Amino acid sequence: MDLGGSVYLILFSRKINTMQKQTVQFSYQVFASIDALSMNDQTLFAQAQEALSLAHAPYSKFKVGAAAILQNGEIIKGSNQENASYPIGICAERVLLSTASTLQSKVPIVTMAITYHNERGGNNIPIAPCGMCRQAIAEYESIVNQSIRLILGGTTGELYVIEKAADLLPFGFSGVHLK
Repeated sequence: MDLGGSVYLILFSRKINTMQKQTVQFSYQVFASIDALSMNDQTLFAQAQEALSLAHAPYSKFKVGAAAILQNGEIIKGSNQENASYPIGICAERVLLSTASTLQSKVPIVTMAITYHNERGGNNIPIAPCGMCRQAIAEYESIVNQSIRLILGGTTGELYVIEKAADLLPFGFSGVHLK
């Protein structure tokens, strides 16, 4: 038995010596305001801002609107929908993805714009999708086999443009893990 333990320690030691540090990075563009975006991106972001009026956020007072342009030119919107039973609310991005999947099955989303209005203030910092929405976006990208470009902003201020939504979820869970 002692010999077995010694062999284990030698193997364990060997594994420690092969550790490598890795770094995950991604690039994104920063625009000073909506006016600095291309005309197409301005139009899409304005659609996301319009979707804010469709949000149901009486509890958090934090409205989120999303709009996406599909590969076929269609624009689809989504907004967050809260519920008094907090866990069953749904984010704007997942409302949009569900709508796209239902109305335009398997049509890729080219670009998604996301914005918010916090009734308590502080609306000038770009917003990013929550973890659950990042996972849902990654799954949609996998289904249609195409990356989704993101435009992220608040009601005012800077906007971020990220070329691939998957950059926001570097070690995402996927169907590959279930095989």
